[in-house]
Amino acid sequence: MIKRGILLGVLVFFTTLTMANSERGLEIAKERKLRDKGWGDSVSSVSMLLKNALGETSVRELRVRTLEIEGDGDKGLTIFDEPRDVQGTAFLTYSHTNSPDDQWLYLPRIKRVKRIASRNKSGPFMSSEFAYEDMTSFELGKYEFDYLKDEELQGVETFVIEQIPTDEYSGYAKQIVWLEKKRYQPLKTEFYDRKGALLKTLYLEDYQQYLDQYWRAHKLTMVNHQTGKSTVLTIQDLQFRVGLNEKDFNVATLKRVR
Repeated sequence: MIKRGILLGVLVFFTTLTMANSERGLEIAKERKLRDKGWGDSVSSVSMLLKNALGETSVRELRVRTLEIEGDGDKGLTIFDEPRDVQGTAFLTYSHTNSPDDQWLYLPRIKRVKRIASRNKSGPFMSSEFAYEDMTSFELGKYEFDYLKDEELQGVETFVIEQIPTDEYSGYAKQIVWLEKKRYQPLKTEFYDRKGALLKTLYLEDYQQYLDQYWRAHKLTMVNHQTGKSTVLTIQDLQFRVGLNEKDFNVATLKRVR
C-alpha cells in the first residue's frame, strides 16, 4: 500500500508538471504570435544559395510577397527570376490556422499549375533544404507546445520550446525552438524526422526592425545534417504596407504572375 501510494504521488507530480509545461509553452507561443500581428503586407527580394555536400554552390534570385489575413494564416507568393531554368516559376501558399495549408506551384516549362498535396508537403521546395511545409506562416493550431527550459544561446537569453506538429502528414516528429526572450523571435530551430533523429537546423540571423515594432531575420540558414547540404536565404529590399490585397494571391492568375 505504501509503495502504491508513492507511485501514485510520483505519477500525479509528473502529470501536473507536464500540464504546467504545456500551458507555459502555449502561453509563450501565443505571445510570439501576438507580437507579430498587424503588419499588413510585405514585398522583398531574396537570394537563395544552394550548397551540396561537396561544397558546390548555385544561386537563385526570387521575389516574395506576403499578405496578413485576419482570422487565418498568411498568404504568400514566391516568384523565381533567375537563373533561366527556373525563371517564371511561381509558388503560392495559403496558410491556415486550423486546417491543412493550400499550396500551388506553377511550372513554366510545362505551363501547368500543380497543387501540392498534403502528403507531399514534407518534400523539398525547389531542390532546397526547406520543405514545402516550412514555407508557411507560424500558426498556433499547427502545433502542440511544451516549455522545456531557459537557456543562453550565444549570449542571448532564450526560451526553449518543443513544437509537435498536429498535421499527420508532417515530415517532422517535433521541432525544438530557441526563442529570444526580449523580442520573442526564433534564433534557432531543430527539426527531427519521423524516426526521431535530428534532420535539419535552421539558424536565423541579422534581425532588423520595421514599422517600429516588427522584427525580421534577413539571413536564414537551413543545414541538413543527414545529407550535408544547406540552403541560405538572404532577404533584401524588404518593404511593408505596399498595398497588396487578396487579388494579388490568385490561383487563377498564377500563370500570368510577373
